[in-house]
Order: sequence, then C-alpha cells, then structure tokens
Amino acid sequence: MSTEATARTPFNADLRKIDEAASHLRALGGPEPVLGVVLGSGLGAFVDALDELQAVPYGDLPHFPTSAVAGHAGRYVLGRCHGVPIAVMQGRVHGYEGWSMQDVAFGVRVTGRLGAKGLIVTNAAGGIHHDMVPGDLMRITDHINMTGRSPLTGRNVDELGPRFPDMTEAYDRRLSDLLERVAADGRLALRRGVYACMPGPAYETPAEIRMLRTLGADAVGMSTVPEVLAARHMGMRVVGLSVITNLAAGLSGAHLSHEEVKETADAVRSRFVDLLVRFVPRMAEALQGG
Repeated sequence: MSTEATARTPFNADLRKIDEAASHLRALGGPEPVLGVVLGSGLGAFVDALDELQAVPYGDLPHFPTSAVAGHAGRYVLGRCHGVPIAVMQGRVHGYEGWSMQDVAFGVRVTGRLGAKGLIVTNAAGGIHHDMVPGDLMRITDHINMTGRSPLTGRNVDELGPRFPDMTEAYDRRLSDLLERVAADGRLALRRGVYACMPGPAYETPAEIRMLRTLGADAVGMSTVPEVLAARHMGMRVVGLSVITNLAAGLSGAHLSHEEVKETADAVRSRFVDLLVRFVPRMAEALQGG
C-alpha cells in the first residue's frame, strides 16, 4: 500500500481486537457484568468496596491501551457490588496522551461486548458555574464536545451500532433521576450540570472558560465524552458523575495543578464511593427491569 493510500486509511473500530480482549476477560470466569463503571482521576477507591474482585492490569490484556497519568491505576476489574456483577475500568486513557479516539473508547466497547447494558462514567472536573465549589458531586445532564474528535469517525462497525446514533439523551434521564433519588436518600448533595470536554493536556485559559460558560457549560474536563459516544453507539444507557476538584481557570486566582485534583478527589472519596455503592444495585435493577 502506498504512503498516500495509508494516509487516507480511516481509524476504524477493530471488532476483532475488541472481542479478543473481551474473550480474555470472559475466560476469567464469573457472570456477565450487568453494568460497567469508568473511574476518573483519583477516584479508583470504589474498587475497594467490591466483592469477588479480579483485577487485570491493562497491559496484560490483548490490544488494551495503557494509562500513564497519575491517579489512574490502569486495571480492568471484575467484581460484585451488593451481589451485582459489574466491570470497572480503574483509570482511563486520554486523547492528549497520544491515543486515538478508538483507543480511548476501547475499554468501554470491551465492556459492552462483555454484555453490560449500562455504564456509569465518572471524572474529575473543574467547576465553571458560579455555584460550584471543590468537593461538589455533579450529575452530568449533557455534554459539549470541544475536542473536534469522535470514536465514531471512520467506517461504521454495524455489530457495534448504527452509523448515525441519536444523542438526544446521551445521559439517560430515568437513570439519572434515579441517581438523584439515591443521593437524596443517603443525604448526599448532588448538583446537576453540563460537562464540556476539552482536548488538553494544558488547562484552559480564562478566556476559554468564559467561552464555555457562555456556551452553557457548568464543568470542564479532558475525558468522558468519547466513552459516552461509544457507549451510546452500542445502545448502553449512561449515567455521568463529575467530582468538582477545582475552580476553572480565572475563577479563583490560583494556579491549577494535577496535584490539587488528586487531593480534592481523595477528600471526597468516602462520599463518592458511598453514592456509587448505593446506586449500582438500584441501576442494575432498573436495567434488568427494562
């Protein structure tokens, strides 16, 4: 193949590689996961609440991209939460690390091919809305993709989903309402907001934050959206949860750092884990009930 022809080759999802990784995990034994969870920066402590845990480093799975960002353990975990079989990505890879959008979506697609019908996607985010403060938990109501990239680019793989998936309800309204009820029952404060995904790895400028606020964003980060696009393409029902770890650029007068993100994530660990542990069995019940 010529260099010119190679340059025109689109980045397509590779179903064979996805299924090989899924088969490797399936061979570990255990039931099919009801749902998947993606844990963002500093939020990996949720796996400590699981029973019958089996953890595999991403590097030990065929074709699986490996994370190199602090706060992302880089393990695929199978286990049970209150008896519910789930699949957990303890950390993720990002486009700013040099991975393609197909790589960023790979783990979520593996989770879907394992049989999961729903996905809880979490992240650490900067607060844009004037009421947001570090330590807040925010239910994602919608997103704005500012990266200009998508894992759905390229030849469509019909076995994964339709060519033009609908994103009217990228974040499932009924399941998200259920998350709010669970939070209220546990007396856990939960905000709502729109999440904007920027390409990174540099934090946003104050001017960019003013732009995002004008566009309607309440929080900003560098992840999540590619995974949600891939999950919805596969028909998975999605719930999104952000941990507000800092105020976005220009809103506090402070310089931003990844260390601050990890410190705040550690501070809210117990509330974050408590909410997920309460919610997972309720979400599983809703998924199984249709």
